[in-house]
Amino acid sequence: MKRFVLDFLHRGAVACGIGPVVLAIIYLILQGTSGVEELSVNGVCIGIFSITALAFVAGGMNAVYQIERLPLMAAILIHGAVLYFSYLCTYLLNDWLDKGALPLIVFTAVFAVGFIVIWLIIYFIIRKSTAKLNKMLSENHKRQSER
Repeated sequence: MKRFVLDFLHRGAVACGIGPVVLAIIYLILQGTSGVEELSVNGVCIGIFSITALAFVAGGMNAVYQIERLPLMAAILIHGAVLYFSYLCTYLLNDWLDKGALPLIVFTAVFAVGFIVIWLIIYFIIRKSTAKLNKMLSENHKRQSER
């Protein structure tokens, strides 16, 4: 458990430095799409703190995959649930998501599709890399046995 906490803190600290940059991009997008002309000091501070905390959690949660006794599917579900609630809280806190059933359903659907697509990409990349490595090992084993 100590290893997990230290790994979580390290990964989170590395990731949270990116948070303010992401926030600046979000504010630029909001300015371009929804006519946001100016922000209050309070709004900017809440945005900076919340997105930094979100980046810390998102970066740190990757440590869940280092827990050897945790099945991969359980790690994926824990990771996804923590990210979902972290993003949802951040969006609601910053008023980036309207309150109501329809915005929540749309947010949930977009999050789920995005999470699944990212995991499918990772799965196929790892599968391709594993096949390539297995082929190399097989060829190396054949060469070893021919000697």
